[in-house]
Amino acid sequence: MSWDPLALPHAVGKTIAVTGANAGIGYFASEQFARAGAHVILACRDPERAEAAISAIRRRVPGASVEAMPIDVADRASVSRAAESLLARERIDVLMLNAGIVHAPRTRSTDAYGNELVLSTNVIGHFQLTALTMPVLQRTPGSRVVSLGSLASMLARFPLDDLQQESSYNSWNAYARSKIAVQSFGFELDRRLRSAGVDVSSLVAHPGYSTSGRTPGIRGVNEPSHAKRFADNLQAAWTQGKDRGAWSPVRAALDPGAQGGAFYAPRFVTKGEPVTAHATPTTRSARTGARLWTLLEQFSDQPFDIG
Repeated sequence: MSWDPLALPHAVGKTIAVTGANAGIGYFASEQFARAGAHVILACRDPERAEAAISAIRRRVPGASVEAMPIDVADRASVSRAAESLLARERIDVLMLNAGIVHAPRTRSTDAYGNELVLSTNVIGHFQLTALTMPVLQRTPGSRVVSLGSLASMLARFPLDDLQQESSYNSWNAYARSKIAVQSFGFELDRRLRSAGVDVSSLVAHPGYSTSGRTPGIRGVNEPSHAKRFADNLQAAWTQGKDRGAWSPVRAALDPGAQGGAFYAPRFVTKGEPVTAHATPTTRSARTGARLWTLLEQFSDQPFDIG
């Protein structure tokens, strides 16, 4: 099916929640959703940055329907409060799991519960949020969960016996393995939803190689320095802006022909319009997904039964 990211289908009447929506892919996805007519909930950790993002969307999309909702995905209590807010809504058509740490700490850090911080932020908190908000997703016909993967999922091993990197920590591995886990969770979630006959779909998307220096400047949202612009534009042949990086997850969320378990990525891997793509065998593995699910229940202290 052809798809024009500049002519999105109407999303009037839909409610879409996006974590980490104050900047980067999350911001531009939110702006595109608002432009399509959806009501967008910007779920962000920093209230000031969330308000800056909302102001930007309202400037750029006249009549946009947007609101902020506080969430720190590495804090179980914060995730629970956000889930309660979403459960109080009449409908949630799309839950986009976007928030995350890209530049991992040089030394291993943990959240308040002892979980490695990158894994906690990128995966564990989203697992808890999805589990808790499943009732509102189930009562919304055709709802979707969209998980944000990464090119990094192609470039690292995935040792399930040391996901927390307690034996040895490496910042690159922390990020890459967390994104492998994100994709594996997204595909496993869809298998379980289909097995249970639940009318909720789980899809996965990655934004290619998207950089801030190739992204439109927006006050309070994206303000790269001249040096950053120069350096990023030297890589123009294989990079794109984060506004275009948002195209893949936006297609996963809004394409009426999208199927559960689909994986969207830029046509030319690192850049381009969004197309269906092949995820790595590791992230597609049902065995790996089942083992990961058990670990995420343990790490989050959150049972997640579907049915």
